[in-house]
Amino acid sequence: MRQKLELTWAGKDEPLKVEPRILLYDAEKSHGAQDTGNLLIHGDNLLALKALEKKYAGQVKCIYIDPPYNTGSAFEHYDDNMEHSTWLNLMYARIRSLYSLLADDGFFCCEIDDSEGQYLKIVLDEIFGRNNYKTTLYVRVRYAEKTLKEDMKFNKEIEQIHIYQKTSTAIPNQETENVGYEKFVYQIEETSPPQQKIVLGGKEVHIFQHGQYTIKEEAPSAEGLKEIWASGTILDGNSSGRFFRDYLTGRYEEDGYGVLYKVYGIGDDSLDYRYFTGPKRKGATKGKYYQGVPKAKLNQKELVKAKPISNFYDFAANFGNCRQEGTVSFRAGKKPEALLNMLLDFFSNPGDLVLDSFLGSGTTAAVAQKMGRRWIGIEMGDHAYTHCKTRLDKVIDGEDAGGVTKATGWQGGGGYRFYELAPTLILRDAFGEAVISDQYNAEQLAAAVALHEGYTYQPDDEVFWKQAVGTEKSYLFTTTRPITAAYLDAIAAEMQPGEFLKIAATSFPPELAKAHKRIALRQIPEMLLAKCAFGVENYNLPIVDPPTMEDGEEDETDEIG
Repeated sequence: MRQKLELTWAGKDEPLKVEPRILLYDAEKSHGAQDTGNLLIHGDNLLALKALEKKYAGQVKCIYIDPPYNTGSAFEHYDDNMEHSTWLNLMYARIRSLYSLLADDGFFCCEIDDSEGQYLKIVLDEIFGRNNYKTTLYVRVRYAEKTLKEDMKFNKEIEQIHIYQKTSTAIPNQETENVGYEKFVYQIEETSPPQQKIVLGGKEVHIFQHGQYTIKEEAPSAEGLKEIWASGTILDGNSSGRFFRDYLTGRYEEDGYGVLYKVYGIGDDSLDYRYFTGPKRKGATKGKYYQGVPKAKLNQKELVKAKPISNFYDFAANFGNCRQEGTVSFRAGKKPEALLNMLLDFFSNPGDLVLDSFLGSGTTAAVAQKMGRRWIGIEMGDHAYTHCKTRLDKVIDGEDAGGVTKATGWQGGGGYRFYELAPTLILRDAFGEAVISDQYNAEQLAAAVALHEGYTYQPDDEVFWKQAVGTEKSYLFTTTRPITAAYLDAIAAEMQPGEFLKIAATSFPPELAKAHKRIALRQIPEMLLAKCAFGVENYNLPIVDPPTMEDGEEDETDEIG
């Protein structure tokens, strides 16, 4: 068996068997337009992610999470002191679920500090694949002289945001700059026929000696050439650099100094060749190449160049002044809207679906709303009501003037649907027997069983037993009424050729189990018991209820910058 590089910890080989819960719509807590696709979910985030997997697998364009850092200190809203292996085990399960929700062209962003950051990086490499790691953004979050305790021996001013793509189809949005034609200023004139014609790397190459050509600098134009040193990262970064590296480096020993090479069949400009120069004097090793304006940009009024995304940002002032952003106080771990605005700008587009499963005070959802993204936010504590809902209602009503409201031109609008995580489906009675929870009505039970069995719950308007759909002609029917032979025969008579039905029932005579070849009878709750762990209400990274902000509470934030 081929070994692979991975991080191990206590409990990793015992994966969590998380119960897929249904989500219960709460019309009273929902706000604004209900057809936006935005969801605010109250409940344990691992259970909630499991609930989303069937419907939203592969649909989320950008995931941002800011989990408790496991620093060994208790935050006001989060119990952030966990045993190392427990933290890794619970993060591992969550990230695997998030991975399944991410679109093939999507990006995953996880903010962390150096308490667990390096370990988390290895876990992310395992789940996403090391080749899908893009970068780590280093974010300055505080000024040392302002916030750190006197008894600390080391300052913690920087946090990390690990960035991963799902596949190579994920393309970030880079800032651009106008470059025009100002660098395309060179013209090369061949004053004599080439001294020699050879083939290098399968390409025809004409060699001109010093005095057989001239290089002139003229006014910038679409016909001009741009001069580029063939050195450093260029030697690995494009076809011209690689050609110089592999075939022209060192040829001065054979061809002499000051030589011009005309190489055919290379480049992306309107020419069918590219010029290279070797070193001009003894002792030199570097050369240059000259490229024309790329074909794709010749017809553009302005030439633009994509700027690389930096991996360091100073948001210390924003962190210092964000405690009351969104009109809700969250004094430990709250992220400024400007940071999320930057990330969503890089890694999503208007209309894309964004997810944050550690929603905290609601920053990610608030910024996504203001930027025209769809969003899903998950929070387990009471601050799903007191912080997230309060904040998002004001954003939708146009009553939040802070954060990136002005920068995005936000004036209000939209809405979301509020969901509670359903209770566990199966309980144990006083005798230790597995029973279906009486908190489920018939419709909820059918939806829950469909989720467990991998079917899509969508009851047919005409055929009552077509409650949930698997493949095109495969159906699931869940019922608590006793199954009789006559009842089963009546259903079988309605079935069309090629259709298959699974019936999940609480009771039926054993002899009916094989009465019809295209009908499979299964007993609930027994059919579900081995699938997952029932009765677990949270998989804590643990989050505790924060105090509710009182009216008129003062912002104790230091004024920074």
